[in-house]
Amino acid sequence: MEFSFVQLMDLPNEILMIILKKLDNVDVLYSLMDVNTRLNQIVHDSIFTNKITLMKPIDQTLIQPDLLLDRFCSQILPKIHHKIKWLKLESASMEHILLAGDYPNLCQLDIFIMHKKPVIHFSGKKSNFHSFNHPIIKKDINLYYIVNGIL
Repeated sequence: MEFSFVQLMDLPNEILMIILKKLDNVDVLYSLMDVNTRLNQIVHDSIFTNKITLMKPIDQTLIQPDLLLDRFCSQILPKIHHKIKWLKLESASMEHILLAGDYPNLCQLDIFIMHKKPVIHFSGKKSNFHSFNHPIIKKDINLYYIVNGIL
């Protein structure tokens, strides 16, 4: 049997999409945005831009979280902000991320507040604040309090 070497760019778009859909959207955007015209067109698809989760990973061995956030805020979010419908982020990086674009189609914003010990006690795990009045939000803001890694 003869072996053949197939590169990523040799695959048809349909196969690339199947492969990339199995990966995290942030990883796809961070790794493939601005690599070339073809990959740019693929990663701008709504499959990768509708829902963005920008949280510091537990395992920080692959990409430095600050480098990832800086690249997202300066290069990636300004190109896709108009396509984002759902944004998940940590309170520590919230301002930096929200100022990177105007997010006209944002329907839901999930903010995760990290604490080492309980600060505020709620009867439930999720709290909706519909009274928050900011042009960036058209629908829901959800605050999640995470204490010692537990939601």
